[in-house]
Amino acid sequence: MMRSEQGARGRTRGEQTRAVILRAAQERFAAQGYERTTIRAVAADAGIDPSMVMRYFGSKEGLFDAALAVDLRLPDLGAVPERELPRVIVRHFVERWEGDPADDALLVLLRSAVTNEQAAERMRRVFAVQVAPALAAAVGAERAARVGGLVAAQLLGLAVTRYLLRIPAVAGLPAEAVVEGLAPALAATLAHRP
Repeated sequence: MMRSEQGARGRTRGEQTRAVILRAAQERFAAQGYERTTIRAVAADAGIDPSMVMRYFGSKEGLFDAALAVDLRLPDLGAVPERELPRVIVRHFVERWEGDPADDALLVLLRSAVTNEQAAERMRRVFAVQVAPALAAAVGAERAARVGGLVAAQLLGLAVTRYLLRIPAVAGLPAEAVVEGLAPALAATLAHRP
């Protein structure tokens, strides 16, 4: 066998191992949060030796960062008519979370952010780097700066009540009822002049 074929095969095996570790870590962090998740538990879930987790990720923090890469995949909010903006924003997040909430890195990060400062800082960064600019494109930088935190509070409140705590009055609603119920509150927030 030629050396380049061996290298390609080794990289593929390495990529597969890395993917298995990441999936196991995502599931552990989702179920237990940052504090209670251990390298040994992730390795056991992945069916590998703990040293392999360290080889690929260096530390628990490195594993956490890799497992929770968050891309909100926000649409171009600047192209949305202002009257539709609240529904578009709420619908985007609801559709994201309606699949498998345990598979959504943002929800996993939110669960961990309650008890871990590193996760909390990462959550703040996600909103500062992704949500704030998207919102600014729609309503202007000054207005987005004034109401961005309140928009985040509403979206994260929805995430906590519907997908993490699963409060029956919220979790039992059809997705479209959540969108229609929360959109007017978000519209009022966006119109607010603090």
